[in-house]
Amino acid sequence: MDKETKEREENGAVDGVENLSPNQPTGQFVNVMAEEMAETKLAARDAEMEEEEPEHLEDRVKTLSPAAVVAKRFFRSKLSVFGLVTLIVLFLFSFVGPLFGSFTDAIWEQDEVDNNPGKLIEIYQSYSYTDSEGNLQTAYGYTLTQNSFNFDGPISDDHILGTDKNGYDVFSRIMYGGRISLTLGFVVVILQTVLGIVLGGLAGYFGKWVDMLIMRIVDIFACIPTLPIMLIISYMLDANGMQAMPRLYVMMAMLTLIGWAGVARMVRGQILSLREQEFMMAAEATGLSLWRKLFKHLLPNVLPQLIVSMTLGLGNVILTEATLGYLGLGVPQEYATWGNMINVLTTEVSYWGQYPNQWVPVGICIVLAVLAFNFVGDGLRDAFDPKMKR
Repeated sequence: MDKETKEREENGAVDGVENLSPNQPTGQFVNVMAEEMAETKLAARDAEMEEEEPEHLEDRVKTLSPAAVVAKRFFRSKLSVFGLVTLIVLFLFSFVGPLFGSFTDAIWEQDEVDNNPGKLIEIYQSYSYTDSEGNLQTAYGYTLTQNSFNFDGPISDDHILGTDKNGYDVFSRIMYGGRISLTLGFVVVILQTVLGIVLGGLAGYFGKWVDMLIMRIVDIFACIPTLPIMLIISYMLDANGMQAMPRLYVMMAMLTLIGWAGVARMVRGQILSLREQEFMMAAEATGLSLWRKLFKHLLPNVLPQLIVSMTLGLGNVILTEATLGYLGLGVPQEYATWGNMINVLTTEVSYWGQYPNQWVPVGICIVLAVLAFNFVGDGLRDAFDPKMKR
């Protein structure tokens, strides 16, 4: 064997690495290296997969909180959204609208009288006399006089909806009236709910003689006719000459005392069913205090029903105030409310057709407010109901 052949045999493996491919049957060394590289890559991939956290089902499925589920159900209803938007507009109109009085002449104070000369007043006077033949005759005199203030004024740039019989701007009084009517509704409903929660919660939790006593009191208040009692109280306030704001406070207190019974009955029924649940048995075993068990475990489960009851009750309070104002037994005329503004319909039948600007807009506001509260209440009831699927 010559020297060249011997050197080629000694370096054959090295030359084979450069010249042979894995597909060639003679490239055995290259095939072994390829297999080792593949096994290394697979081992690295397995190591990476082991280092990664295992994938859970909740990583793929988007979960919503209970509040988000309620909001989604609520805003799915077009009537609920319409009611919510209407309430927002009414609140902005009533509480923010009067603040623009310094920027425009069309917004007046609620008791500000337009002292500009108003329309001409037609005055008819009758005169009786005896003629030359001794017969009694009657003559009529007709005169026109300028009024000292602008009452029953027409729609103009300074009065968007005209003026009423007292010279007050109708548009401005609707805004101020919304403040009192809406605030009265919220204050009364909140007070009714608080009183009903306390008494109804105690009756439902303790039972026995406590339940018997509180429920008999509830039955007494539930039998009181609301409107006749409010009429009697209003007449008494008129006889004593009570001023406007104290009279408003008395009205709030009486509406609260008359309306809390329904809330207490509802809370009692819910707590009677909840106190036998497993979570309440666990709370009893842990030795929690009475108020902690009531306000941390029981009442949060009654909250959805309370929210719906409060929302629906707001419309009833506004209607009650409007009824009392219509009968002239609410807040005096100096303080505008939606109720005493439609009292104009009790003066003369001619006002119904001659001055619709004085009662139609405020009537629309009352209807919109009551409908909006009812729509929102229905939407909340459906949103909080776990059985609702659509």
